[in-house]
Amino acid sequence: MRFRSVLKAALGLALICPAASALAAEADDDSDGDKKPAVPTMYLDLRTYYAQIPQGSLAFGFGHPSFFNAVPTLAGSNGAALSTGLPAAKSLNVDLPFTIDVTDRVSLYAGVSGSSTQFAGSGWSSFDITSWNIGFQADIYQQNGGNFPTVTLQSTITQSVPNGPLTATSFNNILEFDYALDKDETRGFLVGIQHTRVDVGSAAVRVNPNTIGYVGGYYQWPNNWKFTGRVGVQSFEGAQLLNLAPIQSFTQPIVRLDLDRMDDNDNRLFGLTAEIMWLPKPAYQLTLRTPLYAVRN
Repeated sequence: MRFRSVLKAALGLALICPAASALAAEADDDSDGDKKPAVPTMYLDLRTYYAQIPQGSLAFGFGHPSFFNAVPTLAGSNGAALSTGLPAAKSLNVDLPFTIDVTDRVSLYAGVSGSSTQFAGSGWSSFDITSWNIGFQADIYQQNGGNFPTVTLQSTITQSVPNGPLTATSFNNILEFDYALDKDETRGFLVGIQHTRVDVGSAAVRVNPNTIGYVGGYYQWPNNWKFTGRVGVQSFEGAQLLNLAPIQSFTQPIVRLDLDRMDDNDNRLFGLTAEIMWLPKPAYQLTLRTPLYAVRN
């Protein structure tokens, strides 16, 4: 099974790299002749999450779903709560994707995530590596002062570890349109859609797709602090996890607020994100983003 995971990761890279190379070549062709750095920006995009999820709910939201943290713990749990529904949970997650900004249009990343989870009436689980991920983000089109917005595609494949009957693989895709209101792109509007599909290697677990449609905007001050807000609707088509009561489908609001500190070249130095999603009861997630740069241009 471990060999199969490595094979899948290699296949993901094989699919990503040609597309990234093509986009990078296009970016070079469209450049204005400015000298490019000899070494691309490289960093460990360290992200720390704290989340609270109500009873009977499965949280997706913006980014990877909590499913990867819940299923391995539930599989080894006992108790009456599991026969009636998913218990309320708290989760502490750490993502460690190593990121390379190939050009100002294309970024590649791959890494692992670890988590510790607490279900109602129990203690915190040990902190373990729970998944690996690989993906890319690319500007398919850049506004550059024109009338058509920048179009960005982000695609991520995440797989839970260790491998086994409950191995879950997530395919997360985000398409976002960014219309800047000024030449320096310090303020503008956002429109986007995110689609998440989860495949589980067990007939006892079924997770249907999750889709988020959203609008938002951003403003960056002269001191390089940047605020971004997104408001949207999340539609989840329901799930069946092991012997738990079915998790019902829902269509509910979702809100995400980001505060970032940037440098003069738009490299993120620090980020704080607050997210509220209704499942239909509210769930909360707070994210601290502290990139560790090996090379910064």
